Amino acid sequence: MKPILLFTMLLTVSANVFSQDLARIGSAAISFVFEDNDVNGTISGFSSSSNIDLQNFENSTFEGSVAVTTIKTGNFLRDWSLKSGKYFDEDEHPRLFFKSSSVVSNENGFLVNGDLTLKGTTKPITFDFRKNGDRLIGTTTLFVSDYGIHIKKEREQNKVTVKLDLQLR
Repeated sequence: MKPILLFTMLLTVSANVFSQDLARIGSAAISFVFEDNDVNGTISGFSSSSNIDLQNFENSTFEGSVAVTTIKTGNFLRDWSLKSGKYFDEDEHPRLFFKSSSVVSNENGFLVNGDLTLKGTTKPITFDFRKNGDRLIGTTTLFVSDYGIHIKKEREQNKVTVKLDLQLR
């Protein structure tokens, strides 16, 4: 009886030690800047199944999506146009998706490599993250034209900087 009790206690202690290092994303504030026109915006409707190992970020997985219908730029007509079939095509592609493939620590934080899917097109992308208390702040730059969203004619004119502010729980 004693070996079973000891084994059960050991499993409980081990589970508590390991689970203390894992975190989930409670909420997210996602903002972007369309560089060529200096247009700021946000997107919400965030959903995530990420698992974050706070002691060893390289053991973490990041996966989430946001709702296209929530794009806000401060201009109702521009928002409506961005959601149309010409750009993000909300009817056919209601969500944007990201799934990590690897997490690599660096001296300032960590890099999250993965696949971003916009408007049915999936491309590799890297987010550069820093930990700030119980928040993770990540940034990346992308060209929406790489995803079939041609706002301007030249690729360089379709540059968007994205910032993720993830609140951990």
